[in-house]
Amino acid sequence: MRVCVYPGSFDPFTVGHHDVLEHAAQMFDRVVIAVLNNASKSPVLSVKERVDMISSMIEAEELENVVVSHFEGLLVDYAHQIGADYIVRGLRATMDFEYEFQINALNRHLAQDIKTVYFMASPEHSFLSSSVVREIGSLGGNIEGLVPESIHNIIAERLKKP
Repeated sequence: MRVCVYPGSFDPFTVGHHDVLEHAAQMFDRVVIAVLNNASKSPVLSVKERVDMISSMIEAEELENVVVSHFEGLLVDYAHQIGADYIVRGLRATMDFEYEFQINALNRHLAQDIKTVYFMASPEHSFLSSSVVREIGSLGGNIEGLVPESIHNIIAERLKKP
């Protein structure tokens, strides 16, 4: 069985993330979306909220070979724990490549048996990031088309400033 882990903070999960997920779900027998709490970021949504939101999207879209979880610690250790031989990542632009190149080198140093697979962002999603969605949503802008339809209302409501 080919298992991959798709890690990210997903704060919030965007259509760009969804695009990568669709490719991974076609290529692998099992995809584990691994939500992490990035200490260098100030999350709008808690890890639990992100896991619950992505779970509801998976259920609504009947993505039978996809599960969501969360983890702390080293990604390669988590990959070993869940039996994943692959890490899935998305690339939007050259600046993503430079960062991902460094992370891949470190992961290979830590665990040579774990391979990383990259999916290029669709051109229509190449500008998109969770931080852009958070900014637009917090200012009352329309985030329709930027996040999966099945979780749009939840994200839009949560991003509104009180």
